[in-house]
Amino acid sequence: MSGAGERVFIDGAAGRIETFIERPAGATRGAALVAHPHPLYGGTLDNKVVQTLARTFLELGYVALRPNFRGVGASEGVHDEGRGETEDLLRVAAHAKENLGDLPLVLAGFSFGAAVQTQVAQRTSPHRVVLVGVPGDSIVIHGERDETVALAKVLDWARPQELPVVVIPGADHFFHLRLNVIKNIVKGSWRY
Repeated sequence: MSGAGERVFIDGAAGRIETFIERPAGATRGAALVAHPHPLYGGTLDNKVVQTLARTFLELGYVALRPNFRGVGASEGVHDEGRGETEDLLRVAAHAKENLGDLPLVLAGFSFGAAVQTQVAQRTSPHRVVLVGVPGDSIVIHGERDETVALAKVLDWARPQELPVVVIPGADHFFHLRLNVIKNIVKGSWRY
């Protein structure tokens, strides 16, 4: 399970970045940077899908870092359509490296956070990416009944990259009543 969590403020280009950091109870295997959904539509580091991902990584032995994007919670700045948010996530990843050492970095994101992580992945060397198709062994999880991003669009995006897509039957965009399924998919596919 998880150890203690702490709220820290990391200096970013638009001001401080509020970040919740949780450490695993046992040995640390790596750092997992988890990004939340769209800030203009209520996305925060406390989103239930983001929390589920963070808890899953804790159980796998990773330090979980959940920053709030610009203008959310106590993070300073204003929404920058993904550009500034990418820079902020890169700063949080650098903070993790400075404070935890050169541990394997995992990038994870939900919705808007997943889109931002695709940009972060191009400028870092992630060990794995969850929900984003950058390395060939990425985990792409999608709800069958997602009303925000149609399943057909995800399949069209994944097809040229030959990425498998795990479809959760009956799940909507927020994976209501399906969070344990996400957890089981990530844990079941994890290779050390």
